[in-house]
Amino acid sequence: MSAQPKPDQFDLFAPRAARPEGPAVAPLPAPPPPAVLEPPLAAGPVVLTVSELTVQVKGLLEAGFSRVAVSGELSNCRRQSSGHLYFTLKDAGATLGAVMWRREAVRLPFDPHDGLEVVCHGRLEVYPPHGKYQLIAERLEPLGAGALTLAFEQLKAKLGQEGLFEPGRKRAPPFLPRKIGVVTSPTGAALRDFLRVLHLRYPGLPVLVAPARVQGEGAAAEIVVALQSLSARMDVDVVVVTRGGGSMEDLWAFNEEAVARAIVGCRVPVVSAVGHEIDFTIADFVADRRAPTPSGAAEMLAPVRRELETGVALLVRRLRRGLESTVRQRRERLLRLRFGLGDPRLALADRRLAVADLEDRLQAGLRGAFEGRRAALRKLRERLEARSPRADLAQRTRLLHALRTALERSGRRAIALPARQVALAQLQGRIASAAKALLQQRQQALQISHARLHAISPQRVFERGYSVTRLSRTGHIVRSSNEAVAGEEIDVVLGLTDEVGGVREDRLRAIVTGSCDP
Repeated sequence: MSAQPKPDQFDLFAPRAARPEGPAVAPLPAPPPPAVLEPPLAAGPVVLTVSELTVQVKGLLEAGFSRVAVSGELSNCRRQSSGHLYFTLKDAGATLGAVMWRREAVRLPFDPHDGLEVVCHGRLEVYPPHGKYQLIAERLEPLGAGALTLAFEQLKAKLGQEGLFEPGRKRAPPFLPRKIGVVTSPTGAALRDFLRVLHLRYPGLPVLVAPARVQGEGAAAEIVVALQSLSARMDVDVVVVTRGGGSMEDLWAFNEEAVARAIVGCRVPVVSAVGHEIDFTIADFVADRRAPTPSGAAEMLAPVRRELETGVALLVRRLRRGLESTVRQRRERLLRLRFGLGDPRLALADRRLAVADLEDRLQAGLRGAFEGRRAALRKLRERLEARSPRADLAQRTRLLHALRTALERSGRRAIALPARQVALAQLQGRIASAAKALLQQRQQALQISHARLHAISPQRVFERGYSVTRLSRTGHIVRSSNEAVAGEEIDVVLGLTDEVGGVREDRLRAIVTGSCDP
């Protein structure tokens, strides 16, 4: 048996009072008759102070209207920073100021706003300093749609404007999750149905249950904590939020804004399986997928293992047949290509003959080039030897031999004395040293002269791209474009060639076709 709400609490799930027919519902019970002061018989009316009159009015109103239900339209509705809600109830003929203290205002399931038709339950109170009376509201109910329906529509519109219902934001659950997280009551029938269908389809699929109350006060906070705990686990691939069917009041925890934002902030996809197929909650709209029932969520997340195994086996057989067919086709194509190519050894022999011919031609060309270079080198050596000091050295050597022979003859005719023999040996050594030094000096001088001569040789100038232009009729060297006129023959010397009889010029004869100013 459920506990009765205290007088200062708002029972969210209590049945709504019937809508009153008029702008106000008469209070129950009937107020006691007001106390009337008996005036003296001889005197006039009793004179009361403002405070005394206000106190009597306050007593009459607060005692006679301690519990009232007033219908009207909300206006000047404002919520203070303290949490108190101030508003005015009005109809076509009157207005009534009202206030709902923070304790009751925070329990409103919907957001009151101007223009909303409501029934306000509460009591009248007189505020003596201002001499005004106002309605102390304890409960508000929208006329027409219930409070929960209005709160549902308001939150749905708010979250829809934020884009939380957009299909592009939602993620698809994995085909075969490693582990499924479930947020529900561990003792409810919804969990039993979910596990039964899940393990019938895929036995052994791991499930992690985060227990939470799914109905009543505090259920929304527990659902949020359970969602956050499952989102923090790296081994959970998908989360299911589920419970059985019930009234809108029973399912209201899944219409709370905190639960909706926890579903949106979950790291993995969330499947909502709340109530029956005809039940819709805010959790259904923000979740990545909606299942009509807990059993439907199990069917959505777990494929039939036997069907998977059969399908995999079928795919393996098709893959094997496809591979065998591909290998057979490639083998047949290889045989056709082999017959079309013929014996590769014959083509290889032709290539070898061509390579051998190219090698012979290359060697012949290299030999010709070497012979040409060798002949040029021989000519240069002959020219160098013709200018070499070896001839002078040979002449001096012959003279030295002649002197030595004469000296030896003179020595044999003279008296052989040891001192003369020593002097002769010394003279021979000095002559040999002098001849050797002279030979080295001449060779160095010859090398230096050859290098200098090669550096200033006209042929070196021609090799750098220069040429010499002469007038054909006079042989005069042309140093400026003004020295040659159009139609005159010129000789352009491009280089020098050594020949046996001297040096031959490589020249080119041309005719001047125009002139240019310097």
